[in-house]
Amino acid sequence: MNDSKPVKPTHPDVKGKVSDPGQPAKVLREENLLIARSSWAGDLLRVGRIALEFIRGYRAMRTIGPAVTIFGSARLKEGHPAYEGAREMGRLLAKSGFAVITGGGPGIMEAGNRGAFEAGGHSVGCNIHLPHEQHENPYLSRLVTFYYFFVRKVMLIKYSAAFVIFPGGFGTLDELTEALTLIQTGKLPDFPVVLVGRAYWEGLLAWAREAFLEAKTVDVRDLDRITLVDSPAEAMEIIWAYASRENGVPNAKN
Repeated sequence: MNDSKPVKPTHPDVKGKVSDPGQPAKVLREENLLIARSSWAGDLLRVGRIALEFIRGYRAMRTIGPAVTIFGSARLKEGHPAYEGAREMGRLLAKSGFAVITGGGPGIMEAGNRGAFEAGGHSVGCNIHLPHEQHENPYLSRLVTFYYFFVRKVMLIKYSAAFVIFPGGFGTLDELTEALTLIQTGKLPDFPVVLVGRAYWEGLLAWAREAFLEAKTVDVRDLDRITLVDSPAEAMEIIWAYASRENGVPNAKN
């Protein structure tokens, strides 16, 4: 009679030794099984919902005319230098005939919309549903609210001819690198990408030049696509120069 106990399943590690997969691996396997078992009908419904979001976004955004997108933190309030700078940026863009697009929420988004709205310009918000609802700001002439972040990001980038980035966190960095990647890969023209606030951004650019260029993961020409300025007026000069060169200058307002 064999009294031996069942052997617990094991797997070889990278060195060929046998090791216990442990609880984390078990949890991951269970999660993968749940994903694999998700219903095909549910996936099709999700695809339909995504398609409807794109259609709704395209219908709302396609008539806004020449536009510039302002990115930045939702956490910076009125009175903060970056908030006031974004407000001035929105005003200058509106006076030059550009629509202003933002994520439609508070902080820098509100400031950019506010400047455009107060100047009588076209102020557009692409808001997002979040677990803790991100409220739209009150300075919008057009609002579209999305469920999916990636659909929203398409709308923020597709209808813009320049990107102005004020101080922000992870979301702002995501938007910055998304725009740069699309330009780098030729999916977008070489639109201006302007960082406003030398004191805030120059450390990041210095690190990128040291780390990326030394490792040869980014070409120096890609980093040169970024322009660092200190004021909305400087940013406006860059945008206006590009628009004039490309014959995309909107009708300036008096």
